[in-house]
Amino acid sequence: MSHDGLGPRAVMRSVTFLTATVLAVPLLAACGSDDEAGKPLAAQDIATAGRARVADGGTLHWAVDDVPETFNSFQADADAATNRVAQAVLPAMYRLDAAGRPRRDADYLESAKVVDTEPKQVVLYRLDQQAVWSDGREIGAADFAAQWRALSGKDSAYWTARNAGYDRIEKVERGRNDLEVRVTFARPYADWRSLFSPLYPKDVMGTPDAFNDGARRKLKVTAGPFALQKVDRKAKTVTLARNPRWWGRPAKLSEMVLTAVPREDRASALAAGKLDLAEVDPADARRIETAAKGSAGTDASAPGAAEGTGAARKSGKSEHSGKADPSEESGTTDDEQQPDDEQQSDEKKTDGDKSDGDQKTDGDKSDGDQKTHGDKSDGEKKSDDGDSDEESTDGKASRAAAAKDASRDLEVRRSLEPAYTQLALNGSEGPLADERVRRAVARALDRKELAKLVLRPLGLPAEPVGSHLALSGQAAYADNSGALGGQDTAEARALLGDAGWVPGGRVDEEKTEKAAGGEGEKSDRGAKSSSSPKAGKKDDSDGDDEGTYIVGEDDKGRRASAGDGKDQRSGHDGRHLAQDGRPWVGRELSQGGMAGAYAPKGTAAPAGSASGVLAKDGKALNLRFVLPSGEGSETLRAVAERISSMLVKVGIRTQITKVSEASYFKDHIASGQYDLALYSWPASAFPATDARPIYAKPVPAADGSLTVEQNYTRVGTDQVDQLFDRAVATLDEDEARDLLRKADSRIWAAAGSIPLYQRPQLVAARKDLVNAGAFGFGTPVYEDMGFLKKGAVRDAASPSQK
Repeated sequence: MSHDGLGPRAVMRSVTFLTATVLAVPLLAACGSDDEAGKPLAAQDIATAGRARVADGGTLHWAVDDVPETFNSFQADADAATNRVAQAVLPAMYRLDAAGRPRRDADYLESAKVVDTEPKQVVLYRLDQQAVWSDGREIGAADFAAQWRALSGKDSAYWTARNAGYDRIEKVERGRNDLEVRVTFARPYADWRSLFSPLYPKDVMGTPDAFNDGARRKLKVTAGPFALQKVDRKAKTVTLARNPRWWGRPAKLSEMVLTAVPREDRASALAAGKLDLAEVDPADARRIETAAKGSAGTDASAPGAAEGTGAARKSGKSEHSGKADPSEESGTTDDEQQPDDEQQSDEKKTDGDKSDGDQKTDGDKSDGDQKTHGDKSDGEKKSDDGDSDEESTDGKASRAAAAKDASRDLEVRRSLEPAYTQLALNGSEGPLADERVRRAVARALDRKELAKLVLRPLGLPAEPVGSHLALSGQAAYADNSGALGGQDTAEARALLGDAGWVPGGRVDEEKTEKAAGGEGEKSDRGAKSSSSPKAGKKDDSDGDDEGTYIVGEDDKGRRASAGDGKDQRSGHDGRHLAQDGRPWVGRELSQGGMAGAYAPKGTAAPAGSASGVLAKDGKALNLRFVLPSGEGSETLRAVAERISSMLVKVGIRTQITKVSEASYFKDHIASGQYDLALYSWPASAFPATDARPIYAKPVPAADGSLTVEQNYTRVGTDQVDQLFDRAVATLDEDEARDLLRKADSRIWAAAGSIPLYQRPQLVAARKDLVNAGAFGFGTPVYEDMGFLKKGAVRDAASPSQK
């Protein structure tokens, strides 16, 4: 699933399994009104303007990660660009609004409702009478039926990555006339609005050959404001042209050209006028804003310094400096209280972390699955025209001045991704197989501090996420973290003591090293400490492991590693996992930099480090914290460092191990070779369907392995599974919402994953480009995008939603 809930999902298997115990939790009711969902923490930032002020014509050049390998969104290698094309050229019965809730698309659907519940659930779709495919044929029941048959899972000849919901349909038939489609369900299905979005023509879905190959490289028949005109894989572009048969509001743009541009090259491409819209990393966002302000600009690296039209300015937070507001000082750690110049220096070092890639669903794509791109200095980035070494100094200066002038026509639009970053705790074996130890880890964390670390320097609302299943603004959202409890050092220590981990116990270093290194690891890795001359540095001899040091033996390791970590993108699964990282279904996510990530030189190691190590049965409590080593992971690494410093205060040591991008997800997360890890999940408008495989209790498969679906923490309970099953089968929306909130409370209580913060979204755009930018939850309205008419102005910025 992607951020808009439409992407495909894949199922993975693992041989590791944890039999979770039943947890007695006092706060499992989690019932409440829809008001608990609140509003999105940050508004869309798309520079809105009425259509009358938008010029007719023009070409929008929009950066994507890659030219899609397939244009079939239901195949395993679909990515973010696949979904972007599908949104622009294909029907969708429902799209998401700015709060992440599904809304009927009136261009295709006059109405849709459940007309019968007994003996079977029946949904009646009434289509717009003008809705036709680009070949002139009416959109109708034949298309719905073909898509159901292809995605039902009954015919293995169709290479599908998603069957959820379609497998509950019994039949699809024509209604009283050609405009009606009746869908009868064999089993009740609460998330029926998730189906037939996107809807492909029967030409694509009608046969296995057409499904598997026909829509991979082209889409001959479409039905949206745009049509797929040309795919140039050599130039790495996909051209969408205005659809002459479109019956809705005509597209303002003549063309949209989706161009594959690596993240490290986007700032120069924007400055050169080769791109009009591109998601960028925090470091490039700061440079763009600095250039836009010119010589009179304030330091754009300071929190909230960006002017733009973003949520930073709309949030109402203090923007005069990078320091915490006085009202928030009580929650500020010593690490955060640095001089402004030192703080800003740290922020500039920290680059965004990418993944959405997650995984981009499906497959093991790198998210972009992402490739993560580091933060190159301006001097390192060559312009697209290529600078030769022999070019004169005057020529280079002239080119730089021209790029700076072009950058003045750009701005950064910002919001929050419909995705959250979590700390994953592998409960399959080792200390974390004990729920008390997992709960102790969770109680040691100050999630508010971690959210501030990432989001405050970007001027975005720094609130921790309170739900595994939804984000603020979505109907299922409620802060259920009380089922686990907040930060409490004394309680964390008590839980560890109850689990048998005591200070000063006998420690057999060989056992400790073996436990920390994991199966197949060299035993000397666990012995590497921050005091080693190589601590925190890449060790090529270790193969995938590119650097290891232990936090808790002394404090040097955190400082030694302050500049070498990297982030990756890799993905599997279809929901799309993002290594704090990147995209899931192909959509790239970008992490923000942060101030105060490391303690000033000379700061004493926290109490409970070397001398306060906890031990049990001859083993020290030492958890392996696995991080990707790709470029651009400074944010992810800084968050891990801060988490490690929190854990050492309760006596838990962490061995931070950086592994290659290619192996991070496949060889570590998916295979269970980690204790702690950071990665992200996208939010869904349909959590009963989309979130269930992420938290499902692993079960034995026929071949003797264990099916974990997408539950890479291996922590699950029968009670959670039953609550999901009940939520997806009830047609009472209030009941479904309450069941999901109860499930979320139990997920919190099991402490397999700890949501931390919603991910930032930074998009650079031409100032005259309107109705486009940081979309947040909302599905883009492609027909309204365009460039302002000469002399026209866009709408005034609306207050940030809180």
